Amino acid sequence: MSQAAKSADVVVIGAGPGGYVAAIRLAQLGKQVLVIDRARIGGVCLNWGCIPSKAMIAASSLVESLKSADTMGIKVDGVTVDMGKMKEWKDGIVKRLTGGIGELFKRNGIETIAGEASFVDAHTIKVSTSKGDLTVTAKQVLVATGASVVDLPHLRIDGDRMLSAKEALDLTEPPKEFLVIGGGIVGCEIGTYMAKLGSNVTIVEMMDGLLTGTDPDLVKVVRRGMKKRKMTVLTGSKVTKVAKDGTATIETPKGEKTVEADKVLVAIGFRPNTAGLGLEGCGVTLDERGHVTVDDQCRTSHPDIFAIGDVIGPPYLAHKASKEGMVCAEVMAGKNVSLDVKAMPAAIFTDPEIASVGLSEEQAKAEGRDVKVGSFPFAANGRALAANHPDGFVKFVADAKDDTLLGAHVVGHEASNLISEAALCIEMGGTVEDIGLTVHPHPTLAETFMEAAHVVEGHAIHIYVPPAKPGGGAAAKKPAAAR
Repeated sequence: MSQAAKSADVVVIGAGPGGYVAAIRLAQLGKQVLVIDRARIGGVCLNWGCIPSKAMIAASSLVESLKSADTMGIKVDGVTVDMGKMKEWKDGIVKRLTGGIGELFKRNGIETIAGEASFVDAHTIKVSTSKGDLTVTAKQVLVATGASVVDLPHLRIDGDRMLSAKEALDLTEPPKEFLVIGGGIVGCEIGTYMAKLGSNVTIVEMMDGLLTGTDPDLVKVVRRGMKKRKMTVLTGSKVTKVAKDGTATIETPKGEKTVEADKVLVAIGFRPNTAGLGLEGCGVTLDERGHVTVDDQCRTSHPDIFAIGDVIGPPYLAHKASKEGMVCAEVMAGKNVSLDVKAMPAAIFTDPEIASVGLSEEQAKAEGRDVKVGSFPFAANGRALAANHPDGFVKFVADAKDDTLLGAHVVGHEASNLISEAALCIEMGGTVEDIGLTVHPHPTLAETFMEAAHVVEGHAIHIYVPPAKPGGGAAAKKPAAAR
C-alpha cells in the first residue's frame, strides 16, 4: 500500500548526532525539514553507543569504588549488583535524551518518518515504512546514515553468544567468561566495564598493541589498569573459531590456545551505511570502502546532495558529526562557510580515561617540526590524590620555534573533561605559555595542564625536572613533592 507523496526543502536521512543537529539548525535557518530514520531518533550514539555505554561504565566504576573504599577508611560490606535494574536506569537516560530531541523536532516544525530510505533520483526519495512505500521530494538531501558494526563469516553476531556493543550493553547479568574480539575503543571500554562487574575478561587484538593510533605512553597506563583488574590481553593474536559451546580458538605469537566464553563481543570495526541507498545512481562518488566523498562544505559530487558523520569516514566521533551537521546546515541554507577544524578532540572511556587533541609527538616530527615536549603526572596533583586517582599524566607537544601548542594527550581520571582547554588553545593558535600563565583554581585536576605547561617552558614547580642539557631536553622525573 502506497501513501501520499510528501515534499520538503531538505530531507535529512538519518537522525543521529549529525543528522538531528543539522535538521534543527536547518529549521532555525528557515528551511522546511523532513527527517527519515529507519530506527530511533538519536541514532547509535544516543540509543546503543555513546550514552548507554557511559551510563553503564559510570555504574560499574561506582561498584569498583565502593569495593575499594576501605583504602579511604570507608568500610562497605555486601555490595551487590542488579544488572537488570542497572539496565532499566540506563534505558531511562536514553529515553529522556531521545524524547528531548523529539520535542525539539516538534518545536522546530521538523517532520519525521520512520522507514528505510533510498534514492529514486537526486531529488526523490522512496521510503519503505510499516504502512507501505512513500515518495518524498526535496530540493536538497543530507545523508547522515552513519556506520554499522562489522563481523566476519566465522564470527557472526547473533545477539545470543556473539554480541555487538548494542547487545553487550543490554545484558542483565555479567558473564563469568567474557571474550572481546578487537582491542580498539569499543572493545577496551566494554571489556573494562565487564571486568569491574566481576567478569573474567580476555581481549584479543590482531595488532601489536591496544588502541591503535593512540600514544603508546598513554596506553601503557590503561594496560596497567587492566592488569590490576586481572584482564587478559592477547595482542598480535586472532580468534580463528568460536564453537557453539563457547570454546574460542586463538592464534597467538606463542602458539594456539583456547578459552571458554559465555559471551563474545565482536568489536573489529565499522562500515559506512551506504549499501542500498542508491547514491551511485545519483552520481555521488564513494571511496573504496563505501564512504561518501565530500568537500570542505560537506557537499558530495552532486551539488544538491550533502553528507556528514560516520558515512563520510573516520574518525567515527559523534561530536565530529555534530560539528559537520552545523556547518553543512548553514551551507545548505546559502551561507558561505566551510568546515575548518584545527582541533578535533577524542576521548576513550577506559579506566583511566584517555583524551587527545592535535598532533602526537611522532606526527609532529613526521611533519618535520622541531618540537618540545613536557609531561606532568597526576601523582603530583593534590586533587587527583585526594580523589584516590593518582594514575596518569598530561603530555604537551609544542612547536620549539614559536611555542604554539600542537597537541595535548591525557591519561587519567576525568581526562575527557579536561581536554577541551587544549582544544580551545589549539583552535585559537595559542601557545603553551598561554596555558601556563592562565590561573587555574586549586585544588583541581585542571591544574595538571598549567603544570604541564610549566614543564615544557622549563620551570616546573611541583615536580623536579633536571636542567636541559645543551642540544637536548630533559624528561620529567617522578614527582619529588606534591601539594
